[in-house]
Amino acid sequence: MKKESIFEAMENDIINAKIDEVEKNKLLKNVMRMKEQKINIMITGTTGCGKSSTINALFDTEVAKVGVGVDPETMEIEKYELDNLILWDTPGLGDGKEADNRHAKNIIKKLAEVDNKGNALIDLVLVILDGSSRDLGTSYELINNVIIPNLGEDKENRILVAINQADMAMKGRNWDFNENKPNDKLKEFLEEKVRSVKNRIYEGTGVSVEPIYYSAGYKEEGEVQNRPYNLSKLLYYIVKATPANKRVVYVDNINSDESMWKDDDELLDYGKETRQSVFDSIVEGASEGADVGERIGGIFGTAGKKVGRIIGGAIGAVVGFLGGIFG
Repeated sequence: MKKESIFEAMENDIINAKIDEVEKNKLLKNVMRMKEQKINIMITGTTGCGKSSTINALFDTEVAKVGVGVDPETMEIEKYELDNLILWDTPGLGDGKEADNRHAKNIIKKLAEVDNKGNALIDLVLVILDGSSRDLGTSYELINNVIIPNLGEDKENRILVAINQADMAMKGRNWDFNENKPNDKLKEFLEEKVRSVKNRIYEGTGVSVEPIYYSAGYKEEGEVQNRPYNLSKLLYYIVKATPANKRVVYVDNINSDESMWKDDDELLDYGKETRQSVFDSIVEGASEGADVGERIGGIFGTAGKKVGRIIGGAIGAVVGFLGGIFG
């Protein structure tokens, strides 16, 4: 049985709400407009950086429709469609100059594409670095010479740099496998790597980025999925970098396995921050032009709990996403 989508939940909540028909119609039209929004994310990096494991950890890719670009020149860029969330997975760089040049041209071509409103097609570029590698030269070439120069306006808000395989950053040493987190020595090493990456990109482009480190975990055939680390933080950064009017699209496509989101650096409650960010998007998008005021919180009871349950696990379901925001 197919699960109810966030939009179906919103529509049901609106239909059953005790408000007049004029306001119901306004809200329903707004939800219809929200349903038409699409998010396009490009995921890129060097060969072996863990793009596939990151995609599989973050999103419900088992339901994805897989295809390729319609333009023969970009056929090597794989396209994953998860309802209105579209992922563009580029080939890994670092396998030879000729191949890298071809891949770079394809990336530039894709970044130049616009949607039917004339806006850039790609909302966000997620660049994944290999935290286990000491040589990030190819990654800097990709970021400084290919990605950033072709992002157009608002560069800083359209790129996210994430350092994967944090657990292998010191050849697996100093990782607490029982607690699934770095010890103090490794944490210091990773934080220095973050600073180094940030400085190197700024020196090369003048663009300030805020890299994060994480581990996507891995799943060998027939084996249990290793728990990721800082995946909830990565999701938070992705959602935060997404235009507010599109954030609700993530809800139906996020990996619903609660164990994937358990371990992080605890600097923030990333699940709570993500829920609030998505919910703010729902409230703003659905209530635009409607005279419902603070009652919007009472309207989206079912949909609000759905947001909390999927993104925040049991806490979101128990506390109730809407109750936390609207009191």
